[in-house]
Amino acid sequence: MTLSIIIPFYNEEDNIAAVLHEVRVACPTAEIIAVDDGSTDGTAARIAATPGAVLLALGRNLGQSAALYAGLQRARGEVCVMLDGDGQNDPADIPALVAALAHADAACGYRRNRRDTWSRRAASRFANRLRRAVLNDGIRDTGCSLKAMRREHVRFLIPFNGLHRYIPALLKNAGLTLVEVPVNHRPRTRGVSKYTIGGRALRGLRDLFGVSWLLARQIRFTRPALPPSDDRPE
Repeated sequence: MTLSIIIPFYNEEDNIAAVLHEVRVACPTAEIIAVDDGSTDGTAARIAATPGAVLLALGRNLGQSAALYAGLQRARGEVCVMLDGDGQNDPADIPALVAALAHADAACGYRRNRRDTWSRRAASRFANRLRRAVLNDGIRDTGCSLKAMRREHVRFLIPFNGLHRYIPALLKNAGLTLVEVPVNHRPRTRGVSKYTIGGRALRGLRDLFGVSWLLARQIRFTRPALPPSDDRPE
C-alpha cells in the first residue's frame, strides 16, 4: 500500500527539519508533500532543501484547509495521511492509522493526552461536543489533524475554509466508515500557534451551521456511480 503524507506549513521554518525527518523515519518509502501556505519566512527554502520532500507552494496564505486540499489533490499514493507541521503530531503514530484502514475507509486520530493550555483544552471539548450534537459525526476530536484516508475518497471532500475540521462529517455523509485511533500529542517547542480561541470560535460556529445545511442538502450517490477520479472521462 503506497502512502502520500500531506503536511501544511505556514511560517514554521524552525520545525521543518525535525518534522520531515520524523516523517521519513516513520514512513521510509512514503511520498511526502510539504505544502507551503504562503509563508513569509524561510519555510519554502527549507522544504526545498530537504531531500525526498515534494514542495507544493501556494504562493499566498490561503489557510490550513486550502493547503491540505491542495496536497490531497497532488497526492499519488493509495492512502493519504494528514498531519500538522507544528511538531505536535507524532509521525510514529502514522503506521497505526494506516493499519486501521483494514477495517474502515478513514482513520481519525484523537489526542489521548492533550499537551495544550487548559483554556485550549476546554474550548476544544466544548467545540467537539457541539459539533457531534449538530452533525452526529461520532468523532471525539476532529481538531486532531492526524488522519488517514484512501485517496479514492478525496472526491467526497468539498474545498472551503474550515474543511480540515469537517473531513470526518463529509466522509460519513458519503456513506464511508470511520474509525478512531488514539495518538500521541506533544507540546509545541518551536514557533507560535496561528490560531486564537476567540477567532476560531466565531469561525467555527459559522462553519458548523453551514456544514449542517450542506450535509442536509447534499446529493448522495452510491459509490459505484462515482468511479475513482483517475478513471473519469476527460
